[in-house]
Amino acid sequence: MGGEEARPHGGGGLRPAGDGKGPEEGGCRSGPAPGPPPRGFRWLWRPLKLWRRWPRGGRKMATAAAGALGLLWGWLWSERFWLPQNVSWADLEGPGDGYGYPRARHILSVFPVAAGIFSVRLLFERFIAKPCALHVGIQDSGPYQAQPNAILEKVFVSITKYPDEKRLEGLSKQLDWDVRKIQCWFRHRRNQDKPPTLTKFCESMWRFTFYLCIFCYGIKFLWSSPWFWDIRQCWHSYPYQPLTSGLYYYYIMELAFYWSLMFSQFTDIKRKDFLIMFVHHLATIGLITFSYINNMVRVGTLVMCLHDASDFLLEAAKLANYAKYQRLCDTLFVIFSAVFVVTRLGIYPFWILNTTFFESWEMIGPYPSWWLFNGLLLILQVLHVIWSYLIVRIAFKALIRGKVSKDDRSDVESSSEEEDGTTNPKSACGSSSSNGANRVNGHPGSSYWAEE
Repeated sequence: MGGEEARPHGGGGLRPAGDGKGPEEGGCRSGPAPGPPPRGFRWLWRPLKLWRRWPRGGRKMATAAAGALGLLWGWLWSERFWLPQNVSWADLEGPGDGYGYPRARHILSVFPVAAGIFSVRLLFERFIAKPCALHVGIQDSGPYQAQPNAILEKVFVSITKYPDEKRLEGLSKQLDWDVRKIQCWFRHRRNQDKPPTLTKFCESMWRFTFYLCIFCYGIKFLWSSPWFWDIRQCWHSYPYQPLTSGLYYYYIMELAFYWSLMFSQFTDIKRKDFLIMFVHHLATIGLITFSYINNMVRVGTLVMCLHDASDFLLEAAKLANYAKYQRLCDTLFVIFSAVFVVTRLGIYPFWILNTTFFESWEMIGPYPSWWLFNGLLLILQVLHVIWSYLIVRIAFKALIRGKVSKDDRSDVESSSEEEDGTTNPKSACGSSSSNGANRVNGHPGSSYWAEE
């Protein structure tokens, strides 16, 4: 026995604690077994036990995925991407003045505000816009319903919605109908699936109200802001430019409104420029978000106010068009066209893009998010050029013909205009579509030009 450790019967010696062999090698775990977590963290206990039961290969894959996500998250919020050289997130943690510096978490408050804006919109359209529409004489009814006809319905659904002359003649012989009557049926059938004028009026009145209010607020706010009068102030002391309450609310309201438009676009009236508007909303949301996170809010307020300057004029022209005030519609649309071209093709590139590209390069220098910000501004400029071409073409026709003509993006066909050049269908059909009047305030024809 002399000095040797006692061994139990069977020759299996006791293994001293901490011998380096784990349970996989037949040893025991050193120290006391871990108990359950503290009471406040009991919800972690079950996932932890499931994690221990995973195969070792699964654990490695999950660990690798978590590491990759960590790297991606670290790159996404990298200071080298978002901020100029020698600036860190810690430098912007100070309180500053007013609301401090912009924080990424402030963006989260946009989503409940967007839901609130959408709720206000529903109430506005029902209790304010709809009574106004009825007051100006817009009927609360859908388009004229096409006469039920199984043969024409089968052709419309299965073959074509725009029958050519040869097919029209064949259908005329088959049904013993006049060709013009068949043309009228197809036109009414197409309009039957379109939204009524009342719906479009309510939607435009909501946008007109918001654009006008936010534009007035933006002008009032910028009038007392130094960078409105000297745009180089947008880059002085950048990025150490604290928020004010007015600037914060301006940004949050604009961003929340465009988020509400992004979601409601899928339920609103479908238009032919749906894809362009979708790209526009994405670029706008991206611009507002990126400019807020990297504190380019001063130049951001100028961009937002510049765009709002023409938007409410377009919605006002639409309201006049739906209410059949044709002369007022023409006047407002020509004014809108002039403001749009001046602001989007004049002030925007020569004032805004000049300072974001050249003056900011000179005063703060480029960095990764700077390139992204300016890239989004260029996307908006491309959209401006496309829209300007469409708008100028419509305004030119309005000046030549004395009325705003049907836009290429129109979602409702006029009862006095047909793609095959027919005459007034009222003489052929005995009635006209409820979405188009034969005479509008003394002007022949209707002007169902586009939604934005």
